[in-house]
Amino acid sequence: MPAHKPATGSTSVADLQRALTVGEVARRSGLPVSTLHFYESRGLIRSERNAGNQRRYAREVLRRVAVIKIAQRVGVPLAEIGAALQSLPAGHGPDAADWARLSARWKQELDARIEQLTRLRDQLGECIGCGCLSIKACRLRNPCDELAERGPGAHLLEPDR
Repeated sequence: MPAHKPATGSTSVADLQRALTVGEVARRSGLPVSTLHFYESRGLIRSERNAGNQRRYAREVLRRVAVIKIAQRVGVPLAEIGAALQSLPAGHGPDAADWARLSARWKQELDARIEQLTRLRDQLGECIGCGCLSIKACRLRNPCDELAERGPGAHLLEPDR
């Protein structure tokens, strides 16, 4: 999806006059212009160009930006946000029903991350005050001595990466 497209016969002069400049979107969304350009380059939002080749954003972009900001705040990667926004019709600002559908896609992953972080937090208490950080016995660094199975030498144990 291109970052922007030139104004065509499908966008009326009146629509472009009601559209927002990048500065207006930045001011109303609280984001820097550079962030809006980045989102546009990633296909998360889109603009049209007016006759003077200046970007103009439909007002619905403010709702899309709000969804992006909220999703990022809970840790959803931009690629997943983009895929979710692609499911919306072009020119459609997300409404409450859209948000319910989009957020449901991320809830299960967020719950799994919360569970993993809770386990890590609870296991961290076992290490406090121990001082040894034993490679053989540490439940955080080497659970069940999994590194022994890889043979001698230094090994990085990060199963999720």
